[in-house]
Amino acid sequence: MKNKKFKIMIVFGTRPEAIKMVPVILELQKFQDEFQTVLVSTGQHRQMLDQILSLFNIKPNYDLNIMKKEQSLSDIVVNSIKGIDPIILREKPDVLLVQGDTSTAFSAGLAAFQHKVLVGHVEAGLRTGNKNNPFPEEMNRRLLSSVSDLHFAPTAISKNNLLAEGIKPDSVFLTGNTVIDALNLTINKPFDLSEINLEQPDKKMILLTTHRRESFGKPMEDTCLAVSTLAKKYNKEIYFVFPVHRNPVVRRIVDKNLGGIENIVLTDPLDYHPFAHMMKKSNFILTDSGGIQEEAPSFGKPVLVLRETTERPEAITAGTVRLIGTNTARIIEEAEILLEDKKAYDKMAKAVNPYGDGRAAERIVRALLYYFGLRDKKPVEFGGETK
Repeated sequence: MKNKKFKIMIVFGTRPEAIKMVPVILELQKFQDEFQTVLVSTGQHRQMLDQILSLFNIKPNYDLNIMKKEQSLSDIVVNSIKGIDPIILREKPDVLLVQGDTSTAFSAGLAAFQHKVLVGHVEAGLRTGNKNNPFPEEMNRRLLSSVSDLHFAPTAISKNNLLAEGIKPDSVFLTGNTVIDALNLTINKPFDLSEINLEQPDKKMILLTTHRRESFGKPMEDTCLAVSTLAKKYNKEIYFVFPVHRNPVVRRIVDKNLGGIENIVLTDPLDYHPFAHMMKKSNFILTDSGGIQEEAPSFGKPVLVLRETTERPEAITAGTVRLIGTNTARIIEEAEILLEDKKAYDKMAKAVNPYGDGRAAERIVRALLYYFGLRDKKPVEFGGETK
């Protein structure tokens, strides 16, 4: 048993998935006598995905290239399964690893289950309790948990969510979040922000992102109204940088409501390397992103979350983020507090990031070694050891 090399298939399709799986891929490369990795990209976020892989010199073994203009969620699920099926049959992996809550992750997990291949879920156990918010992510991750055999929970709350749903305790590993590992790897690679011409000297920069499906329509329009109001009121003190998602629905709303305002910089989506440095430079961040809720506190940056629910309550408890929704008046009020009240700003900025210590990938690989009988001891949980 100990002489066998175990084959691990890793599937990703979006930039966030790739970012959070890169540390796991790099850690697995240290154990080439024990593991063989097969990397499968579905290619959903083509341009952004390729940049991440290039940054860390990672090349997929398979590229499904499923992305089509204005494809539906059903298209993504069907085309992912159809592409992954023959690869599973050809490669015969011992375990298939997926990350997070995308339709790609769910599809890959379902395909593996249908072929009786073990499924390992990185960033397992996040929940809002509302199946429609975020949509479709909340149901993707719930369904994925039901077909997974190994659950790599980033926090104690996530672990407890899984246990409360009846997941067997010996299949749950508390690891921390690999996004902190990825952020540390990325920020250690220098980047000159002057190369992307997004700096306005002598002004505080506020980073803004909004792209989630539940934000489409009035919520996004209300957010834009708040941002334009703040930009005009504090035009000599602040400027916004808004990397606008390529989804045409998002672009139509943003161009209509924020185009042409001097201190609002609308730009194409940034590669992860410069984006990480933009987070570090920002004064604070307005976002509906999940990953940014985890990343920004590592830089001491307050985050105002433009959502009604969050599957990341740890940051709220720690005080690093505030859940404010998309009401125009509320956004303006909360932003003004951070701009005008130094004590309130410092309280958020100096709170401790609860999501990881940069060793999540190490714990995940240790868990795989333990599961396959290559190590005698179950890895110590996140928070239970020191460097």
